[in-house]
Amino acid sequence: MEPVSLTPPARQRRTRGAAESLAAIVLGFESIVAFLAGLVVYGLKALPEPIEPWWGIVAGSVLAVLMILTARLVRYRWGIVVGWVLQAVVALGAFLVPALAIVALIFGGMYAYATIKGAALDRRNARRTADPSPNA
Repeated sequence: MEPVSLTPPARQRRTRGAAESLAAIVLGFESIVAFLAGLVVYGLKALPEPIEPWWGIVAGSVLAVLMILTARLVRYRWGIVVGWVLQAVVALGAFLVPALAIVALIFGGMYAYATIKGAALDRRNARRTADPSPNA
């Protein structure tokens, strides 16, 4: 009679593609910058007059949390689209603080590279897995 193991079997981790991994990394780092941008909007009192400056901190915090949550959802096609919407929101922040245009260009470029080049790498890896011949 074999002994019965009381420990559950190890859970197999889901394989993540390059596009998912790279996009999640970009959104994770950009969430820090989004929070700091909210602090800048607050410190510069860049919001229009009837809006209290502390709403800049709230907006930056909400944007940062949304980016972190989206980083978990980029495995889905719609998660990538939500990431692009968040990139547009950061770009719109340049109307309040023009320096955010530089942030939008840098992180938007990195997100574009992550999603486009990552998807190309995933397609290439899928072809190599399907046809493991040395000429592939």
